Amino acid sequence: MGSVFEWGMRGRVASGLFAFLVWILCASAVRPAFGLPLARPSSPPPLLHTISVFGSDGRVPLPQSMRPASRKLGVLSDTRSHSICTAFCLAPDVIGTASHCLYRTNGERPLRLTEFAFRLHGEGSKPVRIAGATTGAPEANIISGSTRLNVRPPIDATRDWALVRLAEPACKAGSFKFSERSVEDVMALARKGRVFNIAYHRDLPNWEPMISTGCEVRRSFADAEWSTISPDFADPQNLLLHTCDTGAASSGSPLLVDGAYGPEVIGINVGTYVQSKVVMLNGEVLHRFKSDDVANTGVVSAAFASSVAAFIDADTLVSRADVRHLQSELIAHGYYQGPRDGRYGPQLRTAIERFERAAALPVTGLATHTVLHALTSESTIVTGEISRRPRRTTRR
Repeated sequence: MGSVFEWGMRGRVASGLFAFLVWILCASAVRPAFGLPLARPSSPPPLLHTISVFGSDGRVPLPQSMRPASRKLGVLSDTRSHSICTAFCLAPDVIGTASHCLYRTNGERPLRLTEFAFRLHGEGSKPVRIAGATTGAPEANIISGSTRLNVRPPIDATRDWALVRLAEPACKAGSFKFSERSVEDVMALARKGRVFNIAYHRDLPNWEPMISTGCEVRRSFADAEWSTISPDFADPQNLLLHTCDTGAASSGSPLLVDGAYGPEVIGINVGTYVQSKVVMLNGEVLHRFKSDDVANTGVVSAAFASSVAAFIDADTLVSRADVRHLQSELIAHGYYQGPRDGRYGPQLRTAIERFERAAALPVTGLATHTVLHALTSESTIVTGEISRRPRRTTRR
């Protein structure tokens, strides 16, 4: 189900007609034609914004030349909450999507990562769970910009990205090339008409990937200037405001540009940015007018480029016992003060980063066999370097 967050009204509001901005996350609840166990919601909440079309609807089926791209795209769904998002292949066993598709937002009840499955487009594809889902460690096989997205200023839209390792290689038909681009790069490509989006949309009759081409990417729009928009976002320099036509379930879909060897990922679509007008009396909303779309929001690839390469190559832990072992070793070395619960989270991630810096390892923050081996290989960290000497043990 899409989530709606109102923001931009600062100070006390008494009476009158007011215009303010709304950020809408476009996860959805829907039953796709190819049979994922999902349910359509009985009724949408107020302000649910199911589609964002700029001008005439430009979403069309993929042309024949783009059909190979459809085999690198699928849906990430949760059977318990019935949420569904678009996700895309970055490696045989790694997909990209939006963080809120997995963790929702700050203050909402978290989803169970053990209930998620990814399924590629096309007949004969089967759902694949997150690595570690059956052995108690799915958290260790996800890296994201945030697990507690803030939806009030400063809004965390540019941290709304996630990389997920799958329990088995599902992306056997190939992966999208990842291209590190700045917002300025993407805007320049958009001016040449080269930016497009491929996504699923619940409002369309056929459940298949659709393409929207010729997307604009700008800072300011007719209904909202950049000077008004930017102060309300954390890290606004990595925010993409775009006009690719989208619908619910398009969260997590790739923003793309044609490269030398096919489509390249330059960002992730995460939601919609709208202007809403209301009549207020004594601080209460008396009437709400239909919202007007300003632009869709996305995270530029430069915001998480370093995490992509590190995560794809990482030998992440897949059992809770191994994560608990890692926690114990970090406690013994003085890097971690959290619980030994076998769960990967922000506190453990920070502890791993501290150890990696001290051990002169690449700083990833990931719970990996590499980190666990470095902790248990009878090494003592001295002034940022690893000095070999026997490790003392105490019998109890």
